[in-house]
Amino acid sequence: MRLLLTALLFQLVIPAWACTLRLAPEEWPPYFYHNDKAVLTGVDYDLLVAILSHAGCALQVEKEMPPARRNVLFQQGKLDLLMAASLTEERRGYARFSLPYRQETVGLFTLPEKLDKFRRIDSFQGIVAQRVSLLAPRLGYYGDDYERALPLLNAEGRRSTFGTFEQGIKMLEAGRGDLIMGDANALRHIARAQNVKIAPLAYIPYRAPVHIMLNAASTTQAQLTRINHAIAQLEQNGALAAIRARYGVN
Repeated sequence: MRLLLTALLFQLVIPAWACTLRLAPEEWPPYFYHNDKAVLTGVDYDLLVAILSHAGCALQVEKEMPPARRNVLFQQGKLDLLMAASLTEERRGYARFSLPYRQETVGLFTLPEKLDKFRRIDSFQGIVAQRVSLLAPRLGYYGDDYERALPLLNAEGRRSTFGTFEQGIKMLEAGRGDLIMGDANALRHIARAQNVKIAPLAYIPYRAPVHIMLNAASTTQAQLTRINHAIAQLEQNGALAAIRARYGVN
């Protein structure tokens, strides 16, 4: 009888934990970063651990790698999930998307002493009209308004790009641009870490939900269903909101 009960328990436990998903993180505070004890943490990491645990899945953390390499391995089926993904028709060809688990907000910031000068800007056309210089991430989508203004900003030499937020904040502090654009939570986090005060403009260029993106070749629809069920339940009971609030993220 004891052996029979053990076998039944084994059958109940193993299918749930047979769901092991591989992730290669990127140092991107406050979403993924190592704390002062060299332990991986961050709001997206904590959200993912909570969601997968509730869904009966285990997380396998691979070595960190740059975004381009990570995207290649994902498309090759060597990684199972990516975080903070925007849903696009192109990606639907090789990926499955969870329900949203947080909002992504792109913000515009300046140094506090310059805020009055730019306070009334309400579009990128306003930035163009006022001949304002802009610091922007080298890669990424930041809304249609930005895309329309991009050719003129480039033609007039009033857009400079940066590879990391640390670099961007240093450029802003050094006067290399009037405004800096990027993920609002990441810019605030890095500015605090570098002891640089920045002030947000009221105009928000882009806001959209982000999703967990699962590899269509290496995961199943059943796994996605379990993850979606977990997200829905954890949103309903306030668990995900509590994690986001802990990091000051919407």
